[in-house]
Amino acid sequence: MIEIRNLSRLYDGLAVVDDVSLTVETGQLAVLVGTSGSGKTTLLRMINRLVQPSSGQVLIDGVDTATLPAHLLRRRIGYAIQGHGLFPHRSVAQNIATVPRLLGWPRRQIDARVDELLALFQLDPAAFRGRMPHQLSGGQAQRVGVARALAAKPDLLLMDEPFGALDPLIRAKAQDDLRQIQRQLGTTLILVTHDMTEAVDLGDRIAVMDGGKLLQYDAPARILTDPATPFVRDLIGTADRALRLLSLARVGDIAAPGQAEGPAIAPGASLRDALAECLWSGRDALPVEGGGIVTLNALRAKARPR
Repeated sequence: MIEIRNLSRLYDGLAVVDDVSLTVETGQLAVLVGTSGSGKTTLLRMINRLVQPSSGQVLIDGVDTATLPAHLLRRRIGYAIQGHGLFPHRSVAQNIATVPRLLGWPRRQIDARVDELLALFQLDPAAFRGRMPHQLSGGQAQRVGVARALAAKPDLLLMDEPFGALDPLIRAKAQDDLRQIQRQLGTTLILVTHDMTEAVDLGDRIAVMDGGKLLQYDAPARILTDPATPFVRDLIGTADRALRLLSLARVGDIAAPGQAEGPAIAPGASLRDALAECLWSGRDALPVEGGGIVTLNALRAKARPR
């Protein structure tokens, strides 16, 4: 569990981060979102003390991080940045092995971990282990960057705009991969983005920041349906709130008994995907793989705040 208590950072007397407190439970994915200059990246960097707090505390599993040597703290926390940040003169395997090597892992254990992570990110170890960063596509390089951050099996992973440099198709795939792997590994993850859609799609909790202050820290559905301030309301926008709400739930959550014609939809598909299929195919109900149906009326009901 990560506890941020009354954390502030001043530059020339001005608060870039102003008395922020929040808690990220073990295994959660929390997203820090806000416009440029809102303080979200500074807040993230104070967690691993790349930026020293002016006041306040960061506790990881009850331990004040200020009591730990900074270099040892950072080896316990995975960190991934926009543009992957790979060492250009090191191979994929050498990049991923960076922190385990610093920690003194045996060579056999390092090699096994490199291959495990490459396979996890759907990169064939035999094909990618020896490649250099310039031989990777943007999406492949980003996956290697995240694999490197996870190499030492950290309990906490920090990510700063990790997908900002990717094109939309690769970005969507990278987001899906990250969420799947985060759930599989149970890693606690804090991610910075300026993209509210990305925050809603990925986050278990969303922290909205502006001017260094934390305006709201809540579940995505609550952020969408009950914004705490006019700034939060403007940030999420009003045009596609219903679609964002539908993206938070899965077809299997609302499948009901019945039968319907046409191709079936997977129970793990989002309600947004189901609505799109209903509208595209002109159907009022879709069969669900494994049994049951999802209806257009049920989708409409889910698209409205309660």
